[in-house]
Amino acid sequence: MITNITHHGKNYKVDLSNPLDISLPLINSPENVTAWYVKPPIFSPVMENGFVGDVNLGGAVNFRNIFFNPHGNGTHTECVGHISKENYTINQCLTTFFFLADVISIVPEKTENDNVITLNQLKKQWKPTDSEAIIIRTLPNNNTKKTMQYSNTNPTYIAAEAVQFLTKNGINHLLIDTPSIDREEDGGELKAHHTFWEYPTNTQKHRTISELIFVPNTVLDGKYVLNIQIASFENDASPSKPVLYALIYTQHT
Repeated sequence: MITNITHHGKNYKVDLSNPLDISLPLINSPENVTAWYVKPPIFSPVMENGFVGDVNLGGAVNFRNIFFNPHGNGTHTECVGHISKENYTINQCLTTFFFLADVISIVPEKTENDNVITLNQLKKQWKPTDSEAIIIRTLPNNNTKKTMQYSNTNPTYIAAEAVQFLTKNGINHLLIDTPSIDREEDGGELKAHHTFWEYPTNTQKHRTISELIFVPNTVLDGKYVLNIQIASFENDASPSKPVLYALIYTQHT
């Protein structure tokens, strides 16, 4: 399926039949990726009052309860409600779902005991365009990210001034393959999150952050159409499925 879209005075041709999934699935296994000291997801059939929620155990249907944490158990998209006193929810804040996006790859800079994406690195790897979203793939990039147990590993994060550079240049949706844009242990400061949402002085509730994505090496750096899919949770975050679509060509109108 080929479609044509117009964005900021440019025409884009997109093949919707070739989606590039950059999410990590929730699985009923200890190998599910985890962060923030949460346990892996639990999938369990309902077994009450003679009802059997498992076909393999004699039930008529599979009918499972699923226990998980959206921030710690896989790809998720969050809104300013993650850090705000106000009850902002992702279902209310994310109201459009297709965006022009840039994929970039960065080797984080070693700073003492941290691995940081710095402002200088970002300026070298990305030039402001008409894109509204940026997808950051950290290098090296391998399949261990799919099963990584991140708790107490001090994963890569983004310097707050680098986040500010993004928002000042039109980025409203930030996606990264680490558990957080902030340092794992920062005393609760969450400076990059506050910078991104400009909370509480100039709150930008339409902006979103997606974490724990996975961008396969077959997805090249460049410009794409991004579709952010969420479940309709009235919560600060939802498990999500960001999907990329390659641009076939562009031309000015």
